[in-house]
Amino acid sequence: MTASAVARAAPHRRFGLSRLAWREARWAYVFLAPWIIGFLAFTLIPMIATFIFTLTNINLNQAEPLRFVGLDNYARLLGDQQTWESFTVTLKFAAVALPVAVILPFMVALLLSSRYLRFAGAFRVLFFLPYVVPFVAGVLIWLSMLNGDSGWLNLFLQAIGVSNPPNWLQDPNFVYAGLVLVGIWGIGGGVIVYLAGLKGVPTELYDAARIDGAGWWASLRHVTIPMISPVIFYTLILGIVDLLQYFLVPLVLYQGTGEPGGTTNFLNLYIYKSFFNYQDMSYGATLAWFLFGVTLAITLVLFGTARRWVYYAGER
Repeated sequence: MTASAVARAAPHRRFGLSRLAWREARWAYVFLAPWIIGFLAFTLIPMIATFIFTLTNINLNQAEPLRFVGLDNYARLLGDQQTWESFTVTLKFAAVALPVAVILPFMVALLLSSRYLRFAGAFRVLFFLPYVVPFVAGVLIWLSMLNGDSGWLNLFLQAIGVSNPPNWLQDPNFVYAGLVLVGIWGIGGGVIVYLAGLKGVPTELYDAARIDGAGWWASLRHVTIPMISPVIFYTLILGIVDLLQYFLVPLVLYQGTGEPGGTTNFLNLYIYKSFFNYQDMSYGATLAWFLFGVTLAITLVLFGTARRWVYYAGER
């Protein structure tokens, strides 16, 4: 082929490649379109709308004309004692529940990934099954199990010699422990995530550690935990986000009353009541943006510290 023929063919090849790339990009946009439309319709636009609400006086219980109030709702939030009480309740419960939400699925996943465990596949299915049980049904089952008089847990404690077992869901001193027990029902998702991370740890690292004389505990500390630190970090972030937004279980158990003794009056429950009970749309939106800001701040802090303890394969 002469030089002139090559020169004439080159533009056609370039045009053909660009046309192929355009076809691939077009199909990518087609497949992404449902997600983009859903994100715009159900996330971004509602977020913008709620932020606009925070700058107005929308209250369906008051016949006032709509007007711009600036930062008045945020000033009201800063002086609202109930906001800070519910925020404190949320942080207290998160401090109790977060270690369980992160550590317990990890321990179960370690057990299920053991090569000495028989019928491991059946156990994995059993641990995941409660995760697919309808939420309200699961909560009501636990309500029966944790009943102070006739619950299975207290009957078991009495059978082994505990004379006065606690009323898990009615005693303010034990209600967080009871709610954590209810939450254990749904650890199956976390167990699956940890199992996937454990399966990705190269066996050569364990062999090398064994040659160096490392036992089970040393291998766990110096091989397993560093190698699955991204999974731990992911679980930690999701756990914090979920616990800051926690309110559905107390809503089902106590119908949003905050019982016992205000210990379940979580911030997200206060947001729910502001919207649907008090119908104060502007203040409810302000509370929601406050919770979003707190969640975002904590998440950014964790991402800032991640470089010190989260190990990603391929990074130096």
